[in-house]
Amino acid sequence: MNRMTKKLYPYYFLLPAILIYGVLFIWPTVMSLFYSMTWWTLEDWEFIGLENFIQFFQEPSLRIGFQNTLLFAFTTMIGKTVIGFLLAAFLCSRIRNKDFLRSIVFFPALLSTFAVGVTFKALMHPTTGVINSMLERLGISGPNWLGDPSIALFSVALTDIWKGVGIATVIFIAGILAIPAQYYEAFKVDGGNSFQSFLYLTIPLSKPAMNTVITLALIGGLRNFDLIWAMTGGGPGFNTDLLASIVYKQYASGFFGLATAGNVLLFFFVAIIAFPIFKFLNRKEVDL
Repeated sequence: MNRMTKKLYPYYFLLPAILIYGVLFIWPTVMSLFYSMTWWTLEDWEFIGLENFIQFFQEPSLRIGFQNTLLFAFTTMIGKTVIGFLLAAFLCSRIRNKDFLRSIVFFPALLSTFAVGVTFKALMHPTTGVINSMLERLGISGPNWLGDPSIALFSVALTDIWKGVGIATVIFIAGILAIPAQYYEAFKVDGGNSFQSFLYLTIPLSKPAMNTVITLALIGGLRNFDLIWAMTGGGPGFNTDLLASIVYKQYASGFFGLATAGNVLLFFFVAIIAFPIFKFLNRKEVDL
């Protein structure tokens, strides 16, 4: 074995991973970019340049799709971060049966997103749904959760928060438990109470976990499709349409090239929003 072979030998072990990554990610990405500039079917294709992108930007529902996607992503991200952190702090305190409670909190994350959407669609039915029936017993007239354009998107966002907050909680629990106990002991010796230790120790030192939750929740919200489709199908009208559901409708209508262009735009849209936020958050992390 010559010197050059010895130098390259460790990199040979990377070849399977590089091959898999190239076949499953790089190649489909390159082909998506190519087919976004074509008119294509399963049997034929024709290169048309940027016409798909121009036509996609002329879609009447695109503006509200961008607005809804941003609103949905940031609403669910804030909800999962705040609720997940508070639940994690509670489940890391001195309470009984904390392991059982942790499993209960995480349980929704194990469920199928589509199944959760169908279930909550039934629960939120304006006349036969359990939620409005319970509100009616309390003397409150429940709204049309998924039929009222002003609250339909927020109803789906609440469902997404319910399903995803368990993962956020688990990440926060790991972050809180990683904080050295000596910090709390020293803070207590200096006269700090429980609330002050939470405010000045737990929150700042949980920044790495918080950054992870914010990034994952934001990306998940920007590319959400299955929950929206199961609960509202983008309705009423276009009021809950996200970019992903608009792309799906183009595929379902047979406009494959147009839909591929929409997927490419969705990819860049997510990257443009998520990457700067990820860089900013990581720059602000607190080191233990």
